[in-house]
Amino acid sequence: MKNFAFVLLFVMTLSFSAYAQKSKALVVRPEPKKEIEEAFNRLIDGIRQSDAKKVMSVYHNSPDILFFNNNGSVTRGWETMRQNRESLYARTKNVALEPTGVRIEMLGKDAAYLTCKWSQTQEFDGKLESASGRMTLVFRLIGKEWKVVHLHTSPDNPPPTRPVFPSEREN
Repeated sequence: MKNFAFVLLFVMTLSFSAYAQKSKALVVRPEPKKEIEEAFNRLIDGIRQSDAKKVMSVYHNSPDILFFNNNGSVTRGWETMRQNRESLYARTKNVALEPTGVRIEMLGKDAAYLTCKWSQTQEFDGKLESASGRMTLVFRLIGKEWKVVHLHTSPDNPPPTRPVFPSEREN
C-alpha cells in the first residue's frame, strides 16, 4: 500500500509540474485594450516630438495601408506616408497635441478600432498653427504587435466652403 501511495503521489507531482509549465507558457499576453492604448500613446508621443520614425512604427508597413487625411486628401502606402511625415516634421516644432474621449472597441481577438477627438497646436515654418478634429484608427494584431492598418481623421468644424450637405452641418 505504501508503494501505491508513493507512486500515486509521484504521478500527481509530475502532472502538476507539467500543468504549471504549460500554464506559464500560456499566460503571456496582457489585455488587448492595454496594448492598443500603449501603441496609441506611442503614436501621440511621436507626433508631439515630430518623430516620423516613432510615428510610423505604429502603422502596419504595407503598400496597401490607407490614410484619410484631415485636409480631405488620401495617402496610400506606408512608404509614401513616411516620406510625407519626414518632410513635414523637419519643418515642425513645439507640437502640443491633446486627444480626448479616447474609446477602444474590440472587433474580435485580433482587431479593434480607436476613436477620439483631438486638438493640436504647432509651429510650422515658424508660424503658429492650430487645428482640431476627430480620428478613427483601425488596429490589427500583426504577429505579436498591434498595428494601425487604417487612419481616418477629419476636422470637427469644416469650413463653410467644404462640400457638406447643409443637413449634416447642423448635427
